[in-house]
Amino acid sequence: MIVDKIKKREPGIKKIKSNIDIPIGQWIKCDNCKDILYKDDVRKNYNICPNCGHYFRMHIGKRLDLIVDEGTYKRFDLNLDTTNPLGLEDYPKKLKTLREKTDLEEAVACGTGKIKGEDVVICIMDSGFLMGSMGAVVGEKITYSIEQAIKLKLPLIIFAVSGGARMQEGIVSLMQMAKTTAALTKLDEAGLLYISVLTDPTYGGVTASFASLGDIILAEPGAMIGFAGPRVIEQTIGESLPEGFQTAEFLLDHGFIDKIVERKDMKETLYKLIQYHKGGEA
Repeated sequence: MIVDKIKKREPGIKKIKSNIDIPIGQWIKCDNCKDILYKDDVRKNYNICPNCGHYFRMHIGKRLDLIVDEGTYKRFDLNLDTTNPLGLEDYPKKLKTLREKTDLEEAVACGTGKIKGEDVVICIMDSGFLMGSMGAVVGEKITYSIEQAIKLKLPLIIFAVSGGARMQEGIVSLMQMAKTTAALTKLDEAGLLYISVLTDPTYGGVTASFASLGDIILAEPGAMIGFAGPRVIEQTIGESLPEGFQTAEFLLDHGFIDKIVERKDMKETLYKLIQYHKGGEA
């Protein structure tokens, strides 16, 4: 029978056991050049592909290590719990899974810290938690951080990465746009510095609110920034978009952002901007 022929092995062929131990989870594929990279090499290179320069997204913890002086970060402990305003059955389960997977409570971490000795209030978003979407807790944390910057008279820095407002929270998520914008108006009236750093990707309600309202707007190379995605825009207006549309480089040329800063230079750049705002020399 055919089955017997398939099962039959040629005589003399033995299964070879390998003593090579290949660690699992030590490799990553670059979305740009498609090369398979050793994760440690990528980490040592600021989470940038050493072959083509493609920027990988960063976890909140790694971003804090890169930007904030060691041992100076103090997280705002607000003890906020994400609610389920639409009563979706899967939403609480998804949140629980994400918290276990990412070791994060929500899509943003906020607190105080020092950048080369300069005190700041800093917020960092993470795309690994529901694509950095902004729900009620994210909006409240951002707003509280703005209020603390006013109270402490400190510069505010926000690293944005987001797909936009969180659809699982409906109209409640959209309300965060007005909430954060109103708080930033008070920050501006107090004459305090707000630096917005746009990373890949920054979209939707986050772009349409606090991410676009910085006194100075910085971006990482190659970051995709916009409100709706290019495909949605093309379908809406019925026209083809320019090449590179919504990249940080395109937006720099058209005046939407002030400067593109490489990761290795970000901490130094932020420090200099804080110094300039204080009227000192950097």
